This record gives sequence, C-alpha cells and structure tokens, in this order.
Amino acid sequence: MLTESAFVVDVGGVGGYTNLLLKMFFQGGFFMSDERETVLNKVQEPVFTAQAMAKMAMCVALISIGGYIAFPTPFSPVMVTATTFALGITALILPPKQAFVAVLVWILLGTVGAPVFSGGQGGIGKLLGPSGGFFLGFLLGYGLSSYFKGKAYSFKRYLLVLVGIAFPFTYIFGILYMMLALHISAWQAMTMAMFAFIPGDIIKAVGAAFVAVRINKALEH
Repeated sequence: MLTESAFVVDVGGVGGYTNLLLKMFFQGGFFMSDERETVLNKVQEPVFTAQAMAKMAMCVALISIGGYIAFPTPFSPVMVTATTFALGITALILPPKQAFVAVLVWILLGTVGAPVFSGGQGGIGKLLGPSGGFFLGFLLGYGLSSYFKGKAYSFKRYLLVLVGIAFPFTYIFGILYMMLALHISAWQAMTMAMFAFIPGDIIKAVGAAFVAVRINKALEH
C-alpha cells in the first residue's frame, strides 16, 4: 500500500516540485471557495488515489528526465530528446485524466522555471519560442492517446494511437506555431520540425508501446 510519502520522487528536485504542484492542484492552490469544494469532491473518486498520484508524480519525473537526454540538430530549433518516449509511456500506463494532468503538471513546472524541458531548460520563454506549439500538441495528443488506447494491453493498439493520434497533434500544433513565430512557410516548418524527426519518433513510439505493455502487465499483478 502506498502512502502519501510515496508522492515524493526526488530526481534533481523535479519530484519535490511535482509533489507540491499536484497537491496545490487538488488541495486548493488553483481553486477558490465553491470551485475548490467541487474539485475536492471529485478528487475523492478512485481516479486520484494516493497510489494514482504517486504514479503521476513518477511519470512527471520520467518526462522531465527525458528532456535531459537531448542533443541539438543543425537544421532545426527543435532538439532531439527522449521526451516523447516518456510521454508515450505516460499516456499508455495512466488513465486519460491522470495522463492529461501529468503532462499539464510537467508543462506548468517548466513554465514557472523548473529545468524540466529539453536540455534542462525552463521558463515561459520556452513556450513562447519557435517550438512552443509542441507543448500544446503534447498535452492534447498524448491525452487523447491515453483515452483511445483501450482496455487491453495491446502493443499494436498502443503503437497505433501514438502514431495515429499523438504524432499528428504534436506536429500540427508545433508546425503552425513555428510558422507564426519564424514567419516561414508550411514547407519550411515541416522541413525544420517534422520530416527528419519522423523515423526517430516512430522508434520511440515502438519503444514506448513495448515498455508500456510490460509495465501494465507487471502493475496488474
């Protein structure tokens, strides 16, 4: 049985930030009066148990660590990272609401300055930069992937939702924002932020689906 102490995942300080932000999110940090009471009533449902929040905190830490496994490319402001691998695992091992909140918490942590984005970066400037659109794509794409992943622990289904849902949302929002930020054409943006990344993203999706199946089976027992 997991206790509240299991919430704390100390990975370079990320776990402490995550634990604090999750508590604020559900215990009054972002809601006032009646809104707070309504949300707290919903939190009593099993979807946000101590065990669930511990898993969410660990997923936020995993996504953050993925950002440190990164290297720049000479042709794009977008770095190659293990973030999407971690996002894929998060979407596939957490229920939809938990996956959405975990990704949102990760984005909020980075926005307030925690070094959880690619290359250990943080701050709102990252969201406002040329690659800022990818964060919205991550939130929607991987949240929806979690929703449509199904009940069975299927490698093919997991891979399908990542490639068919997470990828399009990520690329569409990322490319549109980059076009606006850099004043470039759609083709230029796709050349900079999509074409060269597709093979690696597919490999990471295969890895995430493979790992998620085994994690889910292990957690079931």
